[in-house]
Formats: sequence, structure tokens, C-alpha cells
Amino acid sequence: MELTQEERDILDGKQGETLAKVMRTLVEYGEAFGATRMVKVTAPGHLVTSFGISILEANFRLMDELIKAGLKTKEPFTVDPRPIDNADVPASVVQKVVGAVTYGKQDAYERQLRAVGLKDENAFTCACYLPEVGNAPKRGDVLSWAESSAVVYANSVLGARCNRNSGFIDLFGNIVGEVPEFGLLTDEGRKATWIVDVECTKRPEAQVLGSAIGMKVMDEVPYIRGLDQWLGCTLDDAAKAYLKDMGAATASNGAVGLYHVAGITPEAADMGESLIAEGTKHYVIDDAELERVKASYPNIWKKPDARPRLAFIGCPHCSLDQLKDWAHRIPEALAREGRTRVAVPTVVSSAPDVLAAFDGTPEKRKLLATGTKLTYICPLMYMDNPATDLPVVTCSNKLRTYTSARYFDEDDLLRIIARGRID
Repeated sequence: MELTQEERDILDGKQGETLAKVMRTLVEYGEAFGATRMVKVTAPGHLVTSFGISILEANFRLMDELIKAGLKTKEPFTVDPRPIDNADVPASVVQKVVGAVTYGKQDAYERQLRAVGLKDENAFTCACYLPEVGNAPKRGDVLSWAESSAVVYANSVLGARCNRNSGFIDLFGNIVGEVPEFGLLTDEGRKATWIVDVECTKRPEAQVLGSAIGMKVMDEVPYIRGLDQWLGCTLDDAAKAYLKDMGAATASNGAVGLYHVAGITPEAADMGESLIAEGTKHYVIDDAELERVKASYPNIWKKPDARPRLAFIGCPHCSLDQLKDWAHRIPEALAREGRTRVAVPTVVSSAPDVLAAFDGTPEKRKLLATGTKLTYICPLMYMDNPATDLPVVTCSNKLRTYTSARYFDEDDLLRIIARGRID
């Protein structure tokens, strides 16, 4: 890798041994992927490692070394959600005890995060780009992020540039203020190697469409055609929410870090099919293909025919418009069954700043009146508690992929919440 004199000075230890180790890690990371230079990070960071899980002692020692050396990120950063909310997420005594032990380093780790540049106490969300949170990069910005659903959103919907980094690589890039240039940071790396034609007779469920795309293209870049008939050609809030959920599924069911949507996402709107590389592969998605994909999801509950005990909505975190939408849809589903309260304990997750904006609204009062709970946590971390052995239902394909939760599309999930059973 060709380094500037300033970069070589850092690597040679002229700004301290610890910063030299941080730079050496980034350089070797870049060289492993064929990078020839470092480029400046131009927007605030977002970190994936938000949880103080007790077994990660090496991480805590690393953070202590950074703090002792006085190192901080160039700009304040946001970080993924907290793992525990015993006030609003149903948990048994055993779950609470095991959760407290599992995430026993949470308070200490949050002190470490603050010491190296955490934005504020509300900066815990996987959807940092939501307007209420305020960490939304501009088109062309170079990022050092790692959270997969945030990376794919920033690349695709916002037109920023970021690779799918690992935890702590994201932090190191934001401390040095530079990242190695390769992959999705390059024009060539952003070209589509798959054409995906959506030929459905109705608007496809975002989570299932993303799942199908992710499982087919894996870590490549798809150019998606045919969504404009349902999303229009404007990136309004509804389109952004759809693409947020679709993208999270592409990133978790596969390893997609960037997708282009014809006529909608910034680069596709400007550059069209010139973004498509030579020799692309082709994938057609119709109603039957979506049904095939959905039918392939396994049921890994210990008792496959159990009644659901918990429903999770909001992985990734819901936007404010999505919260308001659920506040109407859940009561309407209950009314169709002659009920006023949910038959399955239901938890909707969103960013602390979004929840604050939701406070005092008539929609919040309407939603809470159904018995639905609001939380700021990451549902994945709740499900990863070793004592959590509940039959959980969700409309999140990401949560389904990483846990034992069963996926249902939004309409089916609403019926389950209202009836208390899976028909």
C-alpha cells in the first residue's frame, strides 16, 4: 500500500505506539483486500459493537488501551442498540438474571464508549440514519461503519461509500480518520454483477424480496428493476422505509453491502444501466419465487406447533412513520377479531430519539392502549439470552435468520397478534 508521509509517521509510531497499532491493523486489513491507498473518512462513524457481553474481555482490554493513549474518534459516533430493557420487554426472573450476567459489562463498556467519542446517551440504534437520530451521511461520503443493515442503507439509499467492515475496524477507521480504499469504496466495486427483475403481480413484501435477493446474489451487487411501479421514482419516507427493511434482509440472508434500484436509488437514478458490469447474471422474482423462498424458512421451535408467546416488530429499528403505521394497523387487526388488547405480547423496537419524537402523539396512546410495548433494544440480543426459550414470531427476516424466531409477513403477523395463535 502506498502511504503518505503523515500515514507513514503514524505507522512508525511518531504519534504513539497505540495509534501505530491501530494504523497497522487498518493497513494490513486493506492489503488483504488489495487496497493501494488510504482515503479520508468524511462523515461520523457508526459502531456495531454496542453490548457489554462478559466474555469479550479482549475487547474491553483493547478499549482500555485506546483510552489510556488518549485516542478518540475524529467525530462523535453512534452505536448499535442496547441489549436489555427489563421494563418493557417481557422476561422471566431467570431471563433477567441470566441477562444481567451475560451483559454484565454493559455499564462499564458504555463508559468506555463515551471515553472514545460516543455521541450521547441516545445514540444506541441500528438505524442511525433516521432523521431524528441525525447520523445520515451525504452522497459520496466515505464511512467507517460495520452494522450490516446500516452499511447497505448508507451505500444504497444514501449513496455514501462504505465496506462491510467488522467490529473494531469501524472504530479504528474513525480514530485514524482514514480507511483502506477497496471494494464498495471504488467505482468499479459499485457496479452491479446481477440484474434482478421483479415481476410480481402485487407489491412484494420487502422482507421476503430482500431475503430472496440476498440468498441468490450473496455478497455481490444487484441492479433491481421493476420496483418503481410500487415505490414510484421518489425517495420519500415510505420508499425509504421499504428499502430499509428490504436491504436489511439482503444483508442478513446474504451479504449484500450495496444494491441499486432502477429509477429510485441515487446512483441508479443518475447513471441508469451504465452501473451494470459486463457478464452479469440474471434473476427473475415473481409471486411463485417469493412463495418458494418463504416456504423454505425452517421452523426451529422446540415445539413446532406451540402457541406464540412473544411478537417482535422493528429489526432494524422502526422509523417514526412506521411506528405511526403500526399504531393504526394493530388496533384495526384487533377490532376485526373483536378485541381491544393484543393476544400475544407484542414489542415494537425503535431508536431512543425516534421514541422521544413519538412521545405525546395520539398514535402512541392508541398503540399502548392495545397492550403493545415500545422498546429501544436490539431484539437479536434479547433472543441471544441463553435463558430465552420462547416461541417468538416476527416480521423481521433479519431476526428470523439469526435466531429461533419464526417469520410471518406483516398481515399474517397482525392476525397472530390479534388471535393468539397461528392458523
